[in-house]
Amino acid sequence: MTANPACCASETPMKDAAKLMADKDCGELPVVDEQGRPIGVVTDRDICCRGLAEGKSPETPVREVMSSPVVTVTPGTSLEDCCKTLEENQIRRVPVVDENGSCCGMVSQADIAQHAPENETARVVRDVSRPTAEASRVGCC
Repeated sequence: MTANPACCASETPMKDAAKLMADKDCGELPVVDEQGRPIGVVTDRDICCRGLAEGKSPETPVREVMSSPVVTVTPGTSLEDCCKTLEENQIRRVPVVDENGSCCGMVSQADIAQHAPENETARVVRDVSRPTAEASRVGCC
């Protein structure tokens, strides 16, 4: 996992979240409450597709475009179970929460690729990337 990931608050403007992603070279930020507990995640794609493409201002708070509820794992989650979580939820990254529920890390497909056997990595990428029923119905890729 990547420890101590960059996070933002629900009131953070999209433009500030995008700048933070650019500065930290990441594509997703956990959106956390006052205690640092994830309440959602916002991705670069959320900002583009749910935000700017829908005509929202760059000043729009990320709470309006974030994905929620958030899926999480713990530091004790096995690599196999973490891969299952990504696959079952068709997500590319997952926040890691400590015993208090506070965000303490992120696991991404890149982390999996660096630490899992090649066949496991290939399975995760394939299963996470399969089209959803909605995308298949409307002709998205």
